[in-house]
Amino acid sequence: MTFFSPYPMKIFRAFGRFLYRWRYLWLLSFSAALLFYIFCLPKTLFKDPYSFVLLDRKGQFLGARIAQDGQWRFPPTDSLSPKYVRCLLEFEDRRFYSHWGIDIYGFGRAIRDNWQAGKVVSGGSTISMQLMRLSRKRKGRAFSQKIMESILASRLEWSYSKDEILKLYASHAPFGGNVVGIEAAAWRYFGKSAQELSWGEAATLAVLPNSPALIHPGRNRLALKNKRDRLLQTLVKREVLDSLEASLAQKEPIPEAPLPLPQEAPHLLERARQELGDGLQLQSSVDRLLQLQLSALLQRYHRDYRQQEIYNIAALVADIETGEILAYVGNIQDEDQSDAHADDVDLIRAERSTGSILKPFLYAFMLEEGLLSPKSWQSDVPISIKGYRPTNYSGQYMGLVPAGQAIERSLNIPLVLMLQEYGVAKFKQRLRSLGMSSLHRSPQDYGLSLILGGAEGRLDEMLGGFASMARTLKAYEERPYCPYLPDQFRPLSYLPKGANEQPALENCSAQPQLLSAGAIYHCFQNMQRLERPASEGAWEYFESARPLAWKTGTSFGFRDAWAMGVNGKYALGVWVGNAAGEGRPELVGVQTAAPILFDILDLLPADEAETFVLPKTELQPLMVCAHSGYRAKENCIKKERLLLPPSAQSQLPTCPYHQQLVVDSTEQYRLHANCAPLAESKQKSYLMLPPLEAHYYRLRQPLYEPPPAYRPDCLADLPEAPSRMQFIYPKQDLKVFLPIDYDGQRSKLVLKVTHQDNKAKLHWHLDQLYLGSTENFHEMEVQAAKGQHTIVVMDELGQSIKRNIEILSEGD
Repeated sequence: MTFFSPYPMKIFRAFGRFLYRWRYLWLLSFSAALLFYIFCLPKTLFKDPYSFVLLDRKGQFLGARIAQDGQWRFPPTDSLSPKYVRCLLEFEDRRFYSHWGIDIYGFGRAIRDNWQAGKVVSGGSTISMQLMRLSRKRKGRAFSQKIMESILASRLEWSYSKDEILKLYASHAPFGGNVVGIEAAAWRYFGKSAQELSWGEAATLAVLPNSPALIHPGRNRLALKNKRDRLLQTLVKREVLDSLEASLAQKEPIPEAPLPLPQEAPHLLERARQELGDGLQLQSSVDRLLQLQLSALLQRYHRDYRQQEIYNIAALVADIETGEILAYVGNIQDEDQSDAHADDVDLIRAERSTGSILKPFLYAFMLEEGLLSPKSWQSDVPISIKGYRPTNYSGQYMGLVPAGQAIERSLNIPLVLMLQEYGVAKFKQRLRSLGMSSLHRSPQDYGLSLILGGAEGRLDEMLGGFASMARTLKAYEERPYCPYLPDQFRPLSYLPKGANEQPALENCSAQPQLLSAGAIYHCFQNMQRLERPASEGAWEYFESARPLAWKTGTSFGFRDAWAMGVNGKYALGVWVGNAAGEGRPELVGVQTAAPILFDILDLLPADEAETFVLPKTELQPLMVCAHSGYRAKENCIKKERLLLPPSAQSQLPTCPYHQQLVVDSTEQYRLHANCAPLAESKQKSYLMLPPLEAHYYRLRQPLYEPPPAYRPDCLADLPEAPSRMQFIYPKQDLKVFLPIDYDGQRSKLVLKVTHQDNKAKLHWHLDQLYLGSTENFHEMEVQAAKGQHTIVVMDELGQSIKRNIEILSEGD
């Protein structure tokens, strides 16, 4: 019977009729199969949560947080180690680059091996098929699963390149325990990046997903070593390695147990994870080497400070030009007592009392608005403003002090009075413009204590304000014709600034956004004159001297010690204290935080860009009184020319302290028109200070020449004049408790008054009872009973001053 005999032809025609009859069904089935094949591949192969991974600016590993499902699973890698790829392909899928997801030769080899072994020893799966099995999370080796994996693998090859498939597999392959992916495995087992793996290490990780349980201690680890060694010998046969390289690789030990991951910037890692979300691999702006150096430096100080019960330190280093954070140590990890002192708290973001750190900002704002010059006198005397009685840290007073010196010496009284003049609400608004988000309360709630630590601030935000000022000043050097940009005052960032992110110069302006280069320059000049710690004494006389405009701060109760500094290249910030808020007498900014600040500066490479250049075109000359620093007037004895921000031309007040007085020809006595003819008199300018300011100023300036007293024959017709006396103590309406001494008598109250005339004689009265008189030093002790009292003091010219006080007893 031939093929064309009637019987076979009948069968063929019957089959044809069958196909034709059900042609639509076959077409529908084929279409369904085709559609299934097209759409069988999930859009997202893996929905597993990833670990958050933090890298430095060069891509070096800084730390990671475990994924939400408890696995160390890093986000898919961008590149694979060539050694690992070569080992993986040799072990798992030698013809990976030549097949379309299914390796027929591999299937044949698996059938042969399984037949010879009498059990399943090889599945013949390609890497693409294994990737689909990992994606579907199916276990076992059922034939139906193998068919499905084959279909999906072939479809995978249509949508993904070979390199993409390799990266996906390497990122999701199991490596024993809760370790998933090549990068996590490299760090957990060998403490290094996958790119740094040796041949022995790469071979170990290439064979491990085939039997991930072998990595556990107590298992047959010899089997893992044998697998690795066989792979290395295969690489010798393939002429990938020579025999010496293979022999050395085989001598490398199998890892004993997973290693802890490096945690070189744990607080920054947690901050980035909270702000950006889980499952990211973030390349930060941090420099790993500087980060390690800074951590080691703070650990050294931590070992010293803990002896004084000071347990926490935070520090930050940033680049001025870009605003990038270069090193971020949010707290010190206690090596001996883990979490004993809130080591996990990020104190860079913690809101803490600012101490004196905000003083330069107020000074710069007032310079910008022309309200003062660096030499403008500010009162420095005991004050009481609505019950608020600030004092200087030293407990001493200068009477009058230039505003710039008040910054250099961090005096409290002058800055409180400056804030009173400037306005608390206005200052708070300016601070928020600088980036301080921690000012949550109303201006009335802060009051004048805002300038002395009555507010809370964050290390990164306050340092960001100083960095923005330095950036503005440096921009003037680069573009004096158009120095100001809208984003110059911006927060510090741990995200690297892209190489193509250049300033939008078309948006530059000749008008400052917040502070001009001129005001900033004067502010930084005074900040550079602060007396540095002992180890930095006489720094300006050394050729290697490095400029730094810096400021310290100490909070009330000695709970927070601050130090911040900037130059043209870097911004540095340090906080020292106890996270729980315990105060320590040693917690003073200049003693505990400042030494760290200058040691950090020594870690940084010197740069010519660190210096600040005088912004000549941003400053205009103005004649000021050489004594008071205010706009000069005719009566000023000496004048000098200062370069000040343009607003000073119209806003700087005129000197209020010099007056033309009528004196006799010998200049020993003061006269007035009612007691001496003009022929016997002449006019002379004198420095007329308020009595209280004059009292303290004279103690510091012995050459100060007060105005002469009136000639005796002029006293009778003395015209009405402002009082030349002032109480030092007590303040008006003071309530004071005087304890009972051991002898049963109430303690005495010491009254103090100052007079412009050193030789004046003062007469004291308590409740109309004459107490006595004083000369030169005007102090009077009184013993007063409980209740209301009135104190009256009169000089020989008949001028008087008075105070009302109340003496309290125990229990009041």
